[in-house]
Amino acid sequence: MPEETTRPKLTTKFDEALGYASNLHRRQVRKGGDVPYVGHLLSAAGLVIEAGGSETEAIAALLHDAAEDQGGEATLAEIRDRFGDEVADIVEECSDTMVEPKPPWRQRKEDYIAHLGAAKDATVLVSVADKLENARAILRDLRRHGPALWNRFSTADPQDHLWYYRSLLEVYRKRSDSWLVDELARVVHDLGEEIGPPVAATV
Repeated sequence: MPEETTRPKLTTKFDEALGYASNLHRRQVRKGGDVPYVGHLLSAAGLVIEAGGSETEAIAALLHDAAEDQGGEATLAEIRDRFGDEVADIVEECSDTMVEPKPPWRQRKEDYIAHLGAAKDATVLVSVADKLENARAILRDLRRHGPALWNRFSTADPQDHLWYYRSLLEVYRKRSDSWLVDELARVVHDLGEEIGPPVAATV
């Protein structure tokens, strides 16, 4: 049986955030299937908790895609009102854009990488958890479904995805000593092995 504590880190505020996130993302599924998107949010929050994150950081992990995918600035304002400035600030820093229509994929990712260097430590923790969970899912599905996987994404070139995760790793290594970064490095290495080197252009 699990041990018990008289000072639990997670309070009813976490429960409220869990219900809020589940309701907000209820109609969303993960790319290429019918898996409820809330599974990704739960996994990211679980990684934050396992890495010693605070309740605020765990709540932000549950809500990290809320503004970006479900209402932009209006949703961010609601998060700020319900869960406080710290959570809202992390959510805002974890969003690669709240603009509609979204800018091109490469621009969004370059901008996200650039701003991570100056982001809060709490944001970096949530960001690493998010990207680790995503990278694990990509690696798992690549092994199961093969290269057809890439057609799910805005860019179908696997080298673009490798560039993104390797670029994120460079930032994370400078900002964090969490085991999550080491785990992400292992997953990205395996992803690179599965994808292989760039295909040379034919003349």
